[in-house]
Amino acid sequence: MREPNVMLGYLRAENPDVLEPLAGGWHDTGDIVTIDAAGFIAIKGRAKRFAKIAGEMVSLSAVEAMAAALWPQAMSVAVSIPDARKGERIVLLTTQKDAERSAMQRQAKTVGASELAVPADIRVVGNVPLLGSGKTDYVGATTLARELAEKLVTPAEPVQQQQVAQQEVA
Repeated sequence: MREPNVMLGYLRAENPDVLEPLAGGWHDTGDIVTIDAAGFIAIKGRAKRFAKIAGEMVSLSAVEAMAAALWPQAMSVAVSIPDARKGERIVLLTTQKDAERSAMQRQAKTVGASELAVPADIRVVGNVPLLGSGKTDYVGATTLARELAEKLVTPAEPVQQQQVAQQEVA
């Protein structure tokens, strides 16, 4: 994004007293886009681990840190999936058997995080998807979160009745 009302630069943790100017005046949103022949932009993905919820950027790593503090013995991964109302929503896949959204809400208040950082859905899974290297498979986790969300949505059910905080997955 490049406009005169966009911030002047970045303050980074590794150099907190230095304002880094925006490269060429562009703000890095982390969005991966395509531009068609007519000049229309389509967002295809995100280069960084953020969810854009109702116009606000929420760090998925921060969501995972809250889950790790709350359930240190569990494996958890936060991903974002499309949401018709807010643009995206956060889904937390976790191995914590008794994971509840209310616990994440309390943790968010404890650490001073926004309510937007509380996952919309928490899914208990047998295993968090991993790559052969042992690192989290974010593409696989996103695919799993989308599949679980699709199972909950059927044309006969109103959207308001589809909020399910947890689903056990083998």
